[in-house]
Amino acid sequence: MPQPSAQVTAAEISRIAGVTRATVSNWRRRHDDFPAPSGGTESSPLYDLETVRAWLASRGHTTAANPLEELRTTLRLHAAGGSGATNLLPLIPAAARRTPDELTALAELPDAELAAHADSTAAALADAVPDAGAMRFTEADGAVLRALVLCVRDEGGQAALGVLAERELEDSAASGTYQSPLPLADLVARLIPGAPTSVLDPACGSGTLLAAAARLGASDLYGQDTLPVQAQRSAVSLMLAVPDATVSIRTGDSLRADAFPDLTVDAVLCNPPYGDRDWGHDELAYDPRWAYGVPARAESELAWVQHSLAHLTPGGFAALVLPPATASRGSGRRVRAELVRSGALRAVVALPAGAAAPLHIGLQIWVLRRPEPGGEERKSVLFVDTTEATTSPSESGRGGMNQSRTRGGSRAPLDWYGLTARTLAAWEAFTASPDTFTDEPGTARAVPVVDLLDDVVDLTPARQVRITRADVDPKELAKHVDTTRLGLVQATKSLGRAASYNDWGPAGSSSREWRTATASDLARGGALTLLRTMPDSRESGGMVHAAGPETARAVLTGSDIAMGTPPSGDPGDLRSDTAPVVVAGDVLVRAVAGGGGRMARVAGDDDAGALLGTNVHLFRPDPARLDPWFLAGFLDSEDNIAGASTGSTVLHVSPGRLRVPLMPLEEQRRYGEAFRRVHELRAEALRATQLAEETAKLLAGGLTGGALLPSPDANSHLPDVDSPRSAL
Repeated sequence: MPQPSAQVTAAEISRIAGVTRATVSNWRRRHDDFPAPSGGTESSPLYDLETVRAWLASRGHTTAANPLEELRTTLRLHAAGGSGATNLLPLIPAAARRTPDELTALAELPDAELAAHADSTAAALADAVPDAGAMRFTEADGAVLRALVLCVRDEGGQAALGVLAERELEDSAASGTYQSPLPLADLVARLIPGAPTSVLDPACGSGTLLAAAARLGASDLYGQDTLPVQAQRSAVSLMLAVPDATVSIRTGDSLRADAFPDLTVDAVLCNPPYGDRDWGHDELAYDPRWAYGVPARAESELAWVQHSLAHLTPGGFAALVLPPATASRGSGRRVRAELVRSGALRAVVALPAGAAAPLHIGLQIWVLRRPEPGGEERKSVLFVDTTEATTSPSESGRGGMNQSRTRGGSRAPLDWYGLTARTLAAWEAFTASPDTFTDEPGTARAVPVVDLLDDVVDLTPARQVRITRADVDPKELAKHVDTTRLGLVQATKSLGRAASYNDWGPAGSSSREWRTATASDLARGGALTLLRTMPDSRESGGMVHAAGPETARAVLTGSDIAMGTPPSGDPGDLRSDTAPVVVAGDVLVRAVAGGGGRMARVAGDDDAGALLGTNVHLFRPDPARLDPWFLAGFLDSEDNIAGASTGSTVLHVSPGRLRVPLMPLEEQRRYGEAFRRVHELRAEALRATQLAEETAKLLAGGLTGGALLPSPDANSHLPDVDSPRSAL
């Protein structure tokens, strides 16, 4: 039977051809021989992939899909009776251990030989991947095996793993599976004091938290997940990231069928499922894990808390990411009271909305410690609230955008660097000396246990750290308001100057069109150089790597580009010895699209000397051939980014596919100057908006809190209104 052809959307056609979606729309309108839809709806048609490829080939459009997209497409074309995506997982660690030349040689083998080689490799690694089962590859699997080998060679094992897991999750119709963001995983792992050797994640998902623990020195990693594909993904990911660690991953429901019933570890990290009313309340009513009380049916999160404590050695720590309702729901009051009374709960950290899925709520991190027999009495619990943590735009330039929204309503990226530093500073000071911890009103406070054990036992950080009237010095607040207000006045003047630029006009009766070249073409011609920081030390994909000096002051991240802030990443978190050093005039493009904020910027003097983050592409133009502001302006185009992005839930930008108009250098400079003015306008508008919000917040809080008084002659500034209502 012939293999069925996959169906693709217009957006997927644009990625295959390396053009924008607007170009595909033009093809559909202008060319009568463009393939007719083979499915879908009138508003969202689907096209036969092989027919589309044949049409593109007939017009000289060779495929521009990167290896990730090629692997996705090949998986979709793969016969239903062939090997599934999970059967390919054990091949990834084996392929990742080979050199690029060895992988190239493998890809050139005939289908039958490639399948035989895959058989022997998979059999050797099957035991390391949970529920992998017996695998048998045939000649029919040659295309997908070859696509996998090339993807690992050019994009790395982790990227190939993401494609296979994504495909398997789609096939299994699994929902509610989200990766813990890397900055959150790192923060959770760093909240565990000391250097734990053994770590368990009973709801491990893709293994992000365990990988974070391994980066801090953990060598015995245990995990369990209900979804087989997630457990398999976690096992392979950890084998790639920490090949020297002992990894034990199992499938199954940790609450109902604990795969490690007798295991105790130094630390537990977990981001469990939320709001699960079918977690086993009735059948587990007499379970010995409920040492702090039987969790109510609506309190599955408190079941995970106690499950984690039961797996700790005495004195061991656990850190769990939980929804905010866990801290205040009435049904969990008794369990919360026992956790506080026993000293098991050590800290609660409130995160801003957008820190992790679900993005619309602010999650919390609970830090717990299993009580030791005869251990010291714990008299207080630390509360840290980062939901309102912002930095004045007049200060270092970091932060200040945690709660702001960009045009279109999307939330701006979080200032993870500032959030992490603030949280860890409070936590480390508290663990060093809980009894002498100095409160920071509005941000961090150590609350005595006796004050928490009231009728509701509400552990919401905002409730515990809120600023009281006694915490506010009226003179200091008034001084702060004046400083911020004067900054706002200056910002509005600067905004007016930026908005006065109007040196442009209409292109004519129709929009201008120009010939374009891809960034890859320009790089091959020497007009620019592409650089990237790889997550490991192996060179990949033709990118250029350059070792950066250890003295670099910070790492320039994708969030810095989106937020318009100076480099804010921690060099200690880079975990790469191939990071290029940013120089003034470089053009920086975020590697992941979406999330709001800008996608590109030109490096200035403040960026020079920073190390390049792993989620940023660097374009270094030859100034004699390319103007950097011209380059950045066109790379930042929404259509350009869309045409060069691949993926479904996460859009990865392929830098070589971004397109740049071909025009003389003098004309480039005219465009570049216009783009530079647009950048200034955007930056000044953002600065003024932030200062206006901060000024209004300080004034409103001071007036309602009694620290500020309105001027006695405030009414003199109001217009006279001759009506009875004006006397009110």
